[in-house]
Amino acid sequence: MKSKGDFPSLNEKDPEGLKPDGSAYRVLVVDDSIFIAKQLGQILTSAGFEVVAGASDGQEGVEKYKELYPNIDLVTMDITMPRLDGVSALKKIIEFDKDACVVMISALGKNDLVKDSLMVGARNYIVKPLDRAKVLERVVTALKR
Repeated sequence: MKSKGDFPSLNEKDPEGLKPDGSAYRVLVVDDSIFIAKQLGQILTSAGFEVVAGASDGQEGVEKYKELYPNIDLVTMDITMPRLDGVSALKKIIEFDKDACVVMISALGKNDLVKDSLMVGARNYIVKPLDRAKVLERVVTALKR
């Protein structure tokens, strides 16, 4: 029986979710939709990221960020949520940590809110429905900034 080592792949590349030192980027997923949060988690973990926590609204997201800081590399933040919306939560996170890496998740037609969040300090945005390649591309781009 041949093992995987017997067939080196010419196209093999390191997973996008790994830092240069080989450890996983640590992610906080903030979304009020269980479906979207789960989908994001699956996309990110399949690429080597470590989803360390989740939050179902902006207020909980800010609290989790402060609790996990500085051991958090990336936040994915839904824009439209109960209690505290994503843009307000983003403002609170940026006030707490000006270098926070936050990628906003938006439904189609929320362009003004996306622009607001980018002005406040979001590093990038992803539009629903989620596309694996786009999610990873936007997240990796945000982490490199």
